[in-house]
Amino acid sequence: MDNKALAGILYETADLLEIDGQDSFRIRSYRNAAEAIEAFPQQIADLIAEPKKVLGIPGIGKGMLANLQEMFRDGKLSLHSEMLNKYKPSMLDLLKIQGLGPKTIALIWSAYQVCDVEGVGKLAREGKIRELPRMGEKQEQKLLKAIEDYRRIAGRFLIDAAEIQAQKIVEHLKGYAGVEKVTSAGSLRRGRETVGDLDILVTGKACCDEASRQELIAHIIKLPGLMEIIASGDNKVSFRLRGGMQVDVRLLPPESFGAAMQYFTGSKAHNVALRQRALKMGYTLNEYSLANVDDGKPVANRTEEEIYSLLKLDYIPPELRENGGEIDAAAEHALPALITKEDLQGDVHMHTVETDGRNTILEMAEAAKAKGYKYMAITDHSKNLAFANGLDDKRAVEHIQRIHDADKQIDGITIFAGIEVDILGDGALDLSDSVLEQMDLVIASVHSQFGQAPAEMTERLLKAVSNPNTSFLGHPTGRLLLRREAYQFDIEAVIKAAAKHKVAMELNSYPDRLDLCDRHLRLAKQHGVKIVINTDSHHTSHLEKIRYGILQARRAWLTKDDVLNTLPVKKFAGAMKHHWS
Repeated sequence: MDNKALAGILYETADLLEIDGQDSFRIRSYRNAAEAIEAFPQQIADLIAEPKKVLGIPGIGKGMLANLQEMFRDGKLSLHSEMLNKYKPSMLDLLKIQGLGPKTIALIWSAYQVCDVEGVGKLAREGKIRELPRMGEKQEQKLLKAIEDYRRIAGRFLIDAAEIQAQKIVEHLKGYAGVEKVTSAGSLRRGRETVGDLDILVTGKACCDEASRQELIAHIIKLPGLMEIIASGDNKVSFRLRGGMQVDVRLLPPESFGAAMQYFTGSKAHNVALRQRALKMGYTLNEYSLANVDDGKPVANRTEEEIYSLLKLDYIPPELRENGGEIDAAAEHALPALITKEDLQGDVHMHTVETDGRNTILEMAEAAKAKGYKYMAITDHSKNLAFANGLDDKRAVEHIQRIHDADKQIDGITIFAGIEVDILGDGALDLSDSVLEQMDLVIASVHSQFGQAPAEMTERLLKAVSNPNTSFLGHPTGRLLLRREAYQFDIEAVIKAAAKHKVAMELNSYPDRLDLCDRHLRLAKQHGVKIVINTDSHHTSHLEKIRYGILQARRAWLTKDDVLNTLPVKKFAGAMKHHWS
């Protein structure tokens, strides 16, 4: 079990204990331990044989150590299993519904003994939820909408969760005799923000005859976490993992690997357009090869590059394969030089222990320097985020000085003093202009009142954009993937205003945000608005999540010229004061 899996079990246990009405201190101990493990940079699996090191992690006491040891020994936590037996696994699905917390679920269970999504939806449609204490018709209607949203996104997974599962499969197969290549295809390879299922392609000598393939399939289904085999054939096995993700593993002879990579990477629309082009040129294209129509003889199959080349196309990066003009651009040698992770010179959205981060200024700076960045910024929260211990004017000024002091202590990287300031309900910024003027950069973000009417939210954002201290808008649509829809506003009007005032827009790389999305990034580029790609890191380990933002930027056809934090330090500093062209 990796840290994320351990934390997931502890979080679920805490939620189930709360539903059960147990002691709040005990519940909090499970949540605290889950948070500590989730943020811990080392894998607990590497430390579990050394109990003193595990006990050194804040939030882990002797009782929690015993729980962790049990999970590694038995593959499960007995208390978690007991709670699931009492309330049924379907209770965990209810916890995924926005606005339906453990206390409300406990209330519904107590009154109606209902613990599944369908049952709660039926109660709401019958007007029975409003009869419960602290509930009413408005809450009931919100619950129905939340259930509708849940059903729409059910079966989707965040890109980082999909990547972790794909890597586990790669590790499981990497050392198997006769396996040469194991790689992800499908929407994960294209960098889609959420993934429905995993396509894994395997090639090598172990895939070349039926007996070897069956032995390999027998090895595949020993994968830890595999819960259900859906189908198994001569060259494919499909199964479901703990958590519900479906995986299709295809076993391929080496000579078909390139064609299969192209075919199973997709998208469907891209493949249809490519097959049509192939037919016009006298070829057929499928998962086995690009072949002559007349005699069926393969002309390309080992690599994707040779397939695109024979179709008189430049190689099309996977992130662009959405039938959004990439085939015409490849035919005209007009594909852009897409941005890469190496183009970035800094990450300028991160938090420290001063608010809700977990590391100090210098720890964040050392981590950024280790990634090769030339600059970074500390951007803790402002006072409106009280739960995050946000900064008021006085603390913000003191924090600026601490950041400047830290900058003098470290060589090889520049630390900018910034702030993530809240955009209040009326569009005003949460700190005084006199304080914001002292910042090297100001991220203006919405963290509250997401339900404002679209016109009101638009005016709110337009006012923030027009503030001369605003450097860029943070996570501009406020969405949380698979959890919260974007708030409603006229995004084109805000982008046009950003272009007018030379305010940039953030691409927040954190996997549950990826905000702006690829469509909005293209719209921003169309209007000449620059982008800043950040991680919104609250821990040094979060800095590596920048790759998810890069994927979205590439999907939006962005180049390094579209992104401000590819600039050298002095030019970037000027850009944060609206000096960009």
